[in-house]
Amino acid sequence: MPVIGRGVYVDETALVIGRVTLAEDVSLWPYVVARGDVNAIVIGARSNIQDLSVLHVTHDGPYSPGGLPLVIGEDVTVGHQCLLHACRIGDRCLIGMGSIVMDGAVLEAEVLVGAGSLVSPGKLLEAGNLYRGNPAQKVRSLTDQELEMLSYSTAHYVRLKNRYLNGTGISTPG
Repeated sequence: MPVIGRGVYVDETALVIGRVTLAEDVSLWPYVVARGDVNAIVIGARSNIQDLSVLHVTHDGPYSPGGLPLVIGEDVTVGHQCLLHACRIGDRCLIGMGSIVMDGAVLEAEVLVGAGSLVSPGKLLEAGNLYRGNPAQKVRSLTDQELEMLSYSTAHYVRLKNRYLNGTGISTPG
């Protein structure tokens, strides 16, 4: 059964299955699938998973002894329609829309993955850098402004999920 921390928002259309742990203030937005059926998914405090993203794991088998969990750190933003599969995402990362992060990949802290990127199995993305492309390649170090934006993004989504939890989430024009 999932373990759900204090102040978590799981949209009514999201699907959470199996060994999934959502820490304090996590948000799962419309049509997210978090399937911890054959291994564990752990999502750290204040992280947000955007619409249509899929989170899955690798089972224990002859080609993957022990299997691989999916571990997402604290203060992580996962953009719309991402696929994260049995990888490790460090604290204060942002995964751009439509990106794929594959089995055994490790993102250290404060990594920005550009939209539409593919992070290959087992690849290490070093802290404080921008990666993009297919396969994802290091482009440059993050600027101070980009590093600040990583924290701003998760703080914004904590505020937004609180509005949804309080019934005031949807703004209307005028």
